[in-house]
Amino acid sequence: MKAAFTLICFFFTVLCLGQTELDDMLQRYNTRSIPYISVEELRMLQTNESIIVLDAREKNEFEVSKIPSALYIGYSEFSSEGLSEKKIDKSTPIIVYCSLGIRSEVIGEKLKKEGYLNVKNLYGGIFEWKNNGYPVFDSQNVETENVHVCSKIWGKWLQNGTKVF
Repeated sequence: MKAAFTLICFFFTVLCLGQTELDDMLQRYNTRSIPYISVEELRMLQTNESIIVLDAREKNEFEVSKIPSALYIGYSEFSSEGLSEKKIDKSTPIIVYCSLGIRSEVIGEKLKKEGYLNVKNLYGGIFEWKNNGYPVFDSQNVETENVHVCSKIWGKWLQNGTKVF
């Protein structure tokens, strides 16, 4: 019994420290100009068809895996004209994500400047989504364990799934 309690305490500590490290990293790179939404909140909202999920990663990352129903908008190739073509109402709730939530904040700021009123940044991005056991899909819409991590440095944040470089 004592060993089980010790093991539970160890895993709880690891989880808490991991979250604190993610908090510290996002605080270092983000200004929180776009409010966060948790992966749990997004998962609950996915049954609601009136939200739009936008992937702010590069095309090669998006092709490896994406969050269900996500639309590609990219980062370096981002253009607000692309959203106009998709005819997204500016009051529609929009959730933007990338790998961890850094690039998606930049894209979220651009969306706000374009007049989109309800933009949120997915806290921890697709890495946090996958770390929580939620499904991702490849370019053929087949569920996959693969997640593009860009580099070994950023890949340390993906704990669940197969890292693709």
